Amino acid sequence: MKRFWKTLTKGLEQPKKTGRSTAPYVAYNLLGRPVWTPRDYQQLADEGYQKNVIVYRCVNLITRGISSIPWLLYDRDAEVERHPILELLHVPNPRQAGSAFMESLMGHLLLSGNAYIQAIFDGDNLPCELYPLRPDRMKVIPGESGTPLAYEYTVDNAKRYLNCDREQGNVAVLHFKHFHPLNDWYGMSPIEAAARSIDQHNVVAEHNLSLLQNGGRPSGALMFRPSPNGTPLTDSQREGLREDIKNIYEGSTNAGKVLVLEGDFDWKEMGLSPKDLDFIEGKNLSAREIAQAFGVPPILVGIPGDATFANYKEARYHLWEDTIVPLIESIVAELNLWLCPFFDKNLRLGYDLDSIPALALRREATWNKISTSNFLTINEKRQAVGYSPIPGGDIL
Repeated sequence: MKRFWKTLTKGLEQPKKTGRSTAPYVAYNLLGRPVWTPRDYQQLADEGYQKNVIVYRCVNLITRGISSIPWLLYDRDAEVERHPILELLHVPNPRQAGSAFMESLMGHLLLSGNAYIQAIFDGDNLPCELYPLRPDRMKVIPGESGTPLAYEYTVDNAKRYLNCDREQGNVAVLHFKHFHPLNDWYGMSPIEAAARSIDQHNVVAEHNLSLLQNGGRPSGALMFRPSPNGTPLTDSQREGLREDIKNIYEGSTNAGKVLVLEGDFDWKEMGLSPKDLDFIEGKNLSAREIAQAFGVPPILVGIPGDATFANYKEARYHLWEDTIVPLIESIVAELNLWLCPFFDKNLRLGYDLDSIPALALRREATWNKISTSNFLTINEKRQAVGYSPIPGGDIL
């Protein structure tokens, strides 16, 4: 391990002079040292994804939508139907199919702002397996030119160093990340932007649950007014009365029970009613803010009273058009820079948007615009929608 570390950090004390005058200063004081992830991924996943139904729904809508998109491969402009890259994306590793691989990868990206793919190479130095790595286990080791030198992956206190030698073309890890305005190495999760709304939504849910478990009664005080010749309650009497009220009133199974007491007692309500706090509207408002952070139309997560979209079909179209398609565009661009050059620099990945039912509105608009145009020939129209020319179709 020491020998590997010396090899890994060799030459880092004197950065090489390059044409980029600012890139080495991005991590000059961090060369060779792991940079910690800025936020706790486990807390983001627990408080956001596992305990909040709005975040869960938003993440699943986006990840399952992306995982359902068919891959396409082109050699220059010609489509390639069979290739090891397509087989690799369809079956990335023995434990996952292509859809499950993309779903877990996009889930990591949405929850932490970072996602990692590790490539396993065969004897010809070609990727033969792809694995999604958990972002909370990964640390970036900065390099001298403002790019990662390697990645440190830790599982059960066992560390592995994944090479990132771009000069040799042997980059074993691909790092996806969202834009972060204050961090050079890690991306920012949508959950961080919606953290306060998520906290508010969770607190309202917990309050409603505790209220129901208490028989729908808010907290209060039992006031005792002794007679002029009477004596106040002793400590033991107060404790006994408190236990009696707790045993009779607390819990949903005790709803409707009657408590009979002697003396002059009066109940004083201490908490505000749900109507006064307007919990339902506040909960819907926080849910709408969470959906906006993920780019999901609120109607798709079950928020009532949202008249922004005419119907559910239009809302699904805007989810794909404004969120899923731009996200898959960035994923495809990164894969074209990282994965395709291992096989052939002329190869590029794409995806089939025509097979997505939610984008039928865009296809219908395109078809209507092309079919009604009077300045295009038949073959020009066929070419615009992806069909081959026909004899005699070049006459206007």
